[in-house]
Amino acid sequence: EVDVLLWWEPFGRPRRWPDCRRRYNITGCRLSADRSLYGEARAVLFHHRDLALHGAAGLPRGPPPRPPRQLWVWMNFESPSHSPGLRGLAGLFNWTMSYRRDSDVFVPYGYLYAPPAPRPFVLPHKTRLVAWVISNWNEEHARVRYYHQLKEHLAIDVYGARGLALAEGGVVETVSAYKFYLAFENSQHTDYITEKLWRNAFAASAVPVVLGPRRANYERFIPPDSFIHVDDFPSPRLLATYLKFLDKNKHNYRRYFAWRKKYEVHVTSFWDEHFCKACEAVRTAGNQIKTVRNLASWFES
Repeated sequence: EVDVLLWWEPFGRPRRWPDCRRRYNITGCRLSADRSLYGEARAVLFHHRDLALHGAAGLPRGPPPRPPRQLWVWMNFESPSHSPGLRGLAGLFNWTMSYRRDSDVFVPYGYLYAPPAPRPFVLPHKTRLVAWVISNWNEEHARVRYYHQLKEHLAIDVYGARGLALAEGGVVETVSAYKFYLAFENSQHTDYITEKLWRNAFAASAVPVVLGPRRANYERFIPPDSFIHVDDFPSPRLLATYLKFLDKNKHNYRRYFAWRKKYEVHVTSFWDEHFCKACEAVRTAGNQIKTVRNLASWFES
């Protein structure tokens, strides 16, 4: 028997299975992508991007028919704006697995945790002001429109698709030299707070300037004084003025790191952590089988 059968490997790339016990202290996980084990799988995991690619015709048809106690799990880490084909999926799945906090299996892009003994936090030496790393440049996106307005009042170093090349160590290495990072999401949706905040800003010890869901949504996951929200300012010009003020006022700038005395940052590891978390959920679930009646209206809400 397998706990979790992966129907498609995400983006068609074969993977080595993680050691869930060693990495996440989740014991006894049996993971597989071998479709011949379909009849004995406790749960089958369907990645939305691949489901959209193959269509419903790519779902298991049997024989054997769908085993009575088998869970079908819909897995998606893109926002609703980038999740085509949701409409035709009503009543197919038992569980949802996503970055949404109200998913059956909740796997955020990152989170803060309180370690048993906090390590002293040392702020890296900052020589630059604002960085932005962007791979998917779209003039229609709110984040690109906002950037065009902000750069009129402030120098912003852009890396990626339309800008500079990243340093040898990648994003974290590059951004750690900056005081601020534009953690601008590609679309604005409930709980859609990605690695742009967790890794690009927090792991690099830059203060995130966020554009995404509303401030109150961010505050469900991170302290209110750990970030700057574009909505805090009536205009990009006033945001620029505030960032310049913080640049000159060390004491005020450092207040954005007060939370580091208590918390450490965990950046979720794609896809190992997702598979292990799915397995843990399956192993601890009782025999209650439910059905996600209207996937699209929930996910787009």
